[in-house]
Amino acid sequence: MQQRILAFYCAALTIPFVSLAQLQPIGQWRDHLPYQQVTSVTYTTGKVWAATPYSLFSVDVADNTIERWSRTNGLAETGISTIGAEPNGQRLVIAYNNSNIDVLVEDRIININSLKNAAIAGDKSIKTVFIDQQLAYLATGIGIVVINLDKYEIKDTYIIGAGGTKVAINAVTSTANVIYAATSEGLKKAPTNANLADFRNWQLVSGSNGLPAGNVQALASIQNNVVAVRNDTLWLQNGSTWSVLYRDGWTIRNCTVSANKILLSETNNNTGRIVVLTPTGSTEQTIQDAQLTAAPRQAILYQNEYFIADTLTGLSNYSGAAFNRLLPDAPPSVATGPMQVLHNTLWVTAGSVNANWDPLNNKNGLFAFANNNWDYYNNNRFSKLDSLTDLVAVAADPAGESVWAGSFGGGLVNIKKDNSITIFKQNSPIQPAYFNSKSYRVSGLALDADNNLWVANYGGLNPVLVKKADGSWQSFIIPFSLTEQAVSQIVIDDNNQKWIVLPKGNGLACFNHGQTIDNPADDQWKFYRSGKGNGNLPDNDVRCIAKDKNNFIWVGTAKGIGVIQCTQQAVTNNGCEAVLPIVQQDNFAGYLFSDEQVQTIAVDGADRKWVGTQNGVWLLSPDAGKVIYRFTESTSPLLSNDVKQIAIDGKTGEVFFATAKGICSFRSTATETTETNSEVLVFPNPVPPGYTGTIAIRGVASNGIVKITELNGRLVYQTKAAGSQAVWNGKDYNGRSVSSGVYLVLTSDEAHQQKLVTKIVFIQK
Repeated sequence: MQQRILAFYCAALTIPFVSLAQLQPIGQWRDHLPYQQVTSVTYTTGKVWAATPYSLFSVDVADNTIERWSRTNGLAETGISTIGAEPNGQRLVIAYNNSNIDVLVEDRIININSLKNAAIAGDKSIKTVFIDQQLAYLATGIGIVVINLDKYEIKDTYIIGAGGTKVAINAVTSTANVIYAATSEGLKKAPTNANLADFRNWQLVSGSNGLPAGNVQALASIQNNVVAVRNDTLWLQNGSTWSVLYRDGWTIRNCTVSANKILLSETNNNTGRIVVLTPTGSTEQTIQDAQLTAAPRQAILYQNEYFIADTLTGLSNYSGAAFNRLLPDAPPSVATGPMQVLHNTLWVTAGSVNANWDPLNNKNGLFAFANNNWDYYNNNRFSKLDSLTDLVAVAADPAGESVWAGSFGGGLVNIKKDNSITIFKQNSPIQPAYFNSKSYRVSGLALDADNNLWVANYGGLNPVLVKKADGSWQSFIIPFSLTEQAVSQIVIDDNNQKWIVLPKGNGLACFNHGQTIDNPADDQWKFYRSGKGNGNLPDNDVRCIAKDKNNFIWVGTAKGIGVIQCTQQAVTNNGCEAVLPIVQQDNFAGYLFSDEQVQTIAVDGADRKWVGTQNGVWLLSPDAGKVIYRFTESTSPLLSNDVKQIAIDGKTGEVFFATAKGICSFRSTATETTETNSEVLVFPNPVPPGYTGTIAIRGVASNGIVKITELNGRLVYQTKAAGSQAVWNGKDYNGRSVSSGVYLVLTSDEAHQQKLVTKIVFIQK
């Protein structure tokens, strides 16, 4: 058993929550998970809880205040299978897809990982949770697992299949002295005072006394009787006999009992509803809304309000007069495609392809995150986007007028800030894949300094195109033999050269179009592959590229990283081969990620490299000689070790990780530098009593020297900025916390040319 006091989990720094203009402190994590696919709902005293396949949120019924719960504030996992609550109590049991369990009670989360770690053959997944006094009964794929909530440990396991074999349990309930289990073999029961671990004490009820034989899907108890769902019919126990209580031809997804009422969650084709029954089976009311009960999965009645979990629209409540949707602001789905931050807006593509670069017909579209709000662009909002599946490339217009996105099948789309949409497909030079005449695959995008849009057209005979700022197009033939004419990510260096990832083991290309785009006579190409004399990449399977502050190109491959340092010579006769950096970690040194599949690389304001792999994230020093951070699921709130994409907000230092289980972010120490720093921002400021976290000083000169002094000029602390941001722990050189008062911040660049002054106020008890 592991116990955690609820706190923001910081991998590098321990920081209490302090905000200024919605900025989270340095070192703090936050999630950006989808919350509108709610699969189960329950309540504790004063709160309603809603679970999604990714996370959890709570609603304070007094004022509808919503609070998020995920790995970033203490939960053990991402991926919830179900939840269950102590009736009218405080304890909430959270069951995860991997059979891990958290118990949330007041300000603590207690983890019980015994079932997760148990070497038990079979399906250990937890389908439902039933709590009776201090015992939680978990319905699993192998039997019933019982947890003692007072001791936070597994008390027993009941294997109750025929002949003592494992059997899938769908639900558990009890009456005064009998416990019932809905199993794949049928309904079973046993006296509560019997040895429940002995399968012989469990009697098969199905197939006799009126209840048909076979699988029972759901179970609940009301007025000391049991109701069971089998084949979309609700059956009622009356003494030792069973009879049909309710049947209406709709599919019954779930059955719960709340406030002495039976609540059925039903669907029929694309319609859903909640049917409220009395204990005798009379229909008291039907709750239905075209938008909010499209796919209901569970409902409860709490404090005279119905709360409905719906897998399409999230959580809503209904008090008899109107529906009210209750959701945290969040993206509509998990997204793992390329991301870009521009002007404090994060753009996220939610499409995907498989490892063989086949389309997956993902219609989730394009997401935008700005001012702590999420927006989205897909066919649910804009019918014109219906044909644009698998958006896998994005390029935001620096002028802020529009955003471009590439569909791996549907062509190129431009979305303007007034939401007008233009699609480029048959009506443009974009070509269908030569092996699929109906598939227009745009797999990479980049805007150059002249606002020309460079396009990777996967499978096209001329796979590189440019849409010039004047609206005209030019296309280019790559003078190398490429499998499937495979092209993807494009990065433009400081020499205006285009670096193009060539998937399917093709390697990497560098393209220099010479003095003008229109004249092909001065075009030059360089083909990079593995091996000395061929480009010296670590591997031909190139996954990603990034340009750093020195105009070096960092190449991520299936077998590590190569760095092309002499980019200005890339297409010359002298050539320019990649070097393989050696990284020092602990007492060992070796080639950078030689055993890792490098999936994404991003460069922050201090020229440090953030590297995403299938085994987590590394932050490397500018020359990659030192590991600064290492984030994994076991060492941080990172949602998944499988990190697909990384993007950085240079203004705030927030680093976004698109993982296989969703997006999360970490507020780092480095920010981008501006030409002139007109304002230095310090936060928190004033520094409150008892604050022991990191103080960020943002807006200083690039890599400048920062001095903290008393008003009389006595030096308290000196440090160097990472990019345009410095951090301070509020202590002097001797490690002592500073006293209450006003302190000056003096900053200058390394040439002592630019000086800025601001103040920090400390308030101590």
